[in-house]
Amino acid sequence: MLHITLINGPNLNMLGVREPEKYGTQTLNEIETIVRHDTEQRGGTLHALQSNHEGVLIDAIHAARTVSAGIIINPGGFTHTSVALRDALLSVSIPFVEVHLSNVYAREPFRHHSYLSDIAMAVMSGAGARGYLYAVDLLFHKLTSSTP
Repeated sequence: MLHITLINGPNLNMLGVREPEKYGTQTLNEIETIVRHDTEQRGGTLHALQSNHEGVLIDAIHAARTVSAGIIINPGGFTHTSVALRDALLSVSIPFVEVHLSNVYAREPFRHHSYLSDIAMAVMSGAGARGYLYAVDLLFHKLTSSTP
């Protein structure tokens, strides 16, 4: 049974309210429910958390080291600023997928750089909430299949 940790960073608790034209109308709770259901349908389990505090996210990454086969992370604004999140992900050696609801490359230039992308298994950007489901699919495929 694969255990996945889903981590959402700052301001994602405001989904459904915050700039729906960019981020959609689904709430974070709705997205987590869909991702949990998809994970369980595949025979896995999901632990989801959201925090606006960098240290809480780092602690969650560290905690995943002993229980999770993979991480899905939407680091929010920390994508472009947090070397500490990068270091935490490197320290646990767990495959992870970086997810962004909006297409960060069609937005402000400062959003084009991620401190995580080059160490991620993959990056889902611009697929809306479906990006989380693509991340689940990719993690299950990579972690349970012998084919690349």
